[in-house]
Formats: sequence, C-alpha cells, structure tokens
Amino acid sequence: METLLPLITPLAGLIPLEAFWDTLLSPLHWAVSGLLVLAHYLFAPLFGTDSGITWTLSILLLTIVIRTALIPLFVRQIRSSRNMQVLQPKVRELQKKYAHDREKLGQETMKLYKDEGVNPMASCFPILLQMPIFFALFNVLNGAARGKAVGQFLIDRPELVHSMAEAKIFGVRIADTFLPLNGFGLVQVVALVLILAMVATTFISQRQLMAKNMPPEAMTGPMAQQQKMMLYLFPVIFGVGGVSFPIGLLIYWTASNVWTMGQQFYVIRNSPTPGTPAYEAWEERMTAKGYDPDTLRPGAKPRKKAPQAEDTSEPSNAELAGEASDEPRIQRQQPRRQTRANRKK
Repeated sequence: METLLPLITPLAGLIPLEAFWDTLLSPLHWAVSGLLVLAHYLFAPLFGTDSGITWTLSILLLTIVIRTALIPLFVRQIRSSRNMQVLQPKVRELQKKYAHDREKLGQETMKLYKDEGVNPMASCFPILLQMPIFFALFNVLNGAARGKAVGQFLIDRPELVHSMAEAKIFGVRIADTFLPLNGFGLVQVVALVLILAMVATTFISQRQLMAKNMPPEAMTGPMAQQQKMMLYLFPVIFGVGGVSFPIGLLIYWTASNVWTMGQQFYVIRNSPTPGTPAYEAWEERMTAKGYDPDTLRPGAKPRKKAPQAEDTSEPSNAELAGEASDEPRIQRQQPRRQTRANRKK
C-alpha cells in the first residue's frame, strides 16, 4: 500500500475526493442499481410502483443475491478456521519457545501459517468484501434522497429515483437517516431500532463462532486477543456510523447479519470443528440416534448398517454332509454269539 502512495497522492490532488470515490465504485453502482431495478420490476405489479414494501423487498432480494454469491468465500472461511484449530498445538509450542521474544513469536507464527496455507484473517473476509457493496448501496440511497441518480440503471430511469426517495416503510422514507437531529420523531425511533438491531446481529454473528465453534485452548494467545478485539470493534463502528445510514441500508445490513447467523448455525450444527462445544453436542446427538461418532465425519449423512438378509436357500448336500459329520456317531452293537458254557449258565 505504501508503494502506491506516490501514485495516488498526485491523483487525489487533481481529482475531487467524491469524484474519485464515485469512479472507484462505479462498477458496483452499476451492479447494485441494476439488481434494485430488476427486483423493483418483479415486485411492483404486486405492491405498487411507489410502495415502500416494493423497495424494501428489492433491498432484501439484493441481500440474498449478494450473500448467495459469497457462499464459496464462506466455505473457504470455515476451512481456514478449522485449519487454524489444527495448528493450535504448534502455535502453543511456539508461544512456549518464544515466550520472551514477542517479535520472534510473531514472525514464526506467521511463517507457520504461510507454510500450512492458513490465512488468520479469513474470518474477516465476508465482512470486508461486503463493505464496497455497502458503500455502493449507501451512495444509491443517499443519491436518491438528494434527487440524484447513482448507477446507470437509475440514470436511465429517473422516475425510479423519485419513487425510491419517497417510498416509505414503517411510516418513514427508506432514504431517511437518524441525522440531522431536528427533534426526536418517528424517523429517529425507527432508525434507532434498526441501528440497535444491526449492532446486535453483528455482535451475535461473530460471537456465535467464538462461543461454540472454537476449542477452549484457541481462546488464548495474541490471535485470540485480536479476534476478541474485532468482536467488539465492528459493532461499535457500525453503531457510531449507523446514525448516518439511510433506513434502507440499515435494513440491508441487518438482513445480511441474519443470513450470516442462519448460515453459521447450519454449519456449526452439522459440521462442527473437532474439540469444540459444538462438536461435543454433535457427538451426543449422533450417539442418541444410535450412530458411532468415531466412524462418522461431521457434515456427512449418517447411515446405519443394513440388516443382514436371512438365508432362505436350501442347504446343499455338502453342507448336509458337513453338519452330519459334526454330530457324534452312535455305533450299533452287534449281538455276540453265545458259547455252550454260557448257555448252561
């Protein structure tokens, strides 16, 4: 990043910051506006062109499309998280070896991650990759509130910009924000409720992994401290910034967090990381259902052994002969011929 500063600094002086930011996000403006317009055409015949329900459902559909596209990244995140747990014994050995040299400990730990192909920041990728989309949607909604079309699909349809700006949900416009604070009215009430929902779901979705899908020994060390810091840092950032977010953007991020919680619940329940509380609960469920957890791989569909079919075929002559040979033989005694001496008796 530092090597790019000499190139970026002159450009920043020539191009206004807002124009530079718009140029950087223009592909996402195009994609977000296109998805919103497409979803609007799908829901408008049902709820009306200018209905707040139509635009809210359009935002929710945008959320579903984006989160579906991020599923491969989520799978990669889960794999990286598991690999991190596997490496914990080696990390603890490094912590003991370099207990008095934090710089060397950091270097050796990162070398271990690199050699094993593990990225310790993979858990942050879903949030970080959503941030450009988040800002693109912010610009689209904020532009609509000012009567400005952002995104080519809205530029070509200026009537939809006015429709989006005036659409209401919960009695307030989806383009309204908590600030500026001109009294405490319905806009502030709705915005505050959504901000709290956004902050709470952000915290819960991150806490969900740490509480259930991480072994106790992984909760110590410098990497665990960084994760705990991020656990509280992200909600604070969104809570402070939420006062400037449009209502529609708060709906988007809250819905995205709910998706994350459901997605993580499914993975933690069906494919937990070994050595975690979630894995112990999974073992108990498998045992209660009559399966042996040691023979199952988390995430695989358990199968019981097929009952052995009874042999209804007729036994062969060889089998009969074998069975007969196993039975004890009773030898018949022949009558003895009596002599004259025995007959006289």
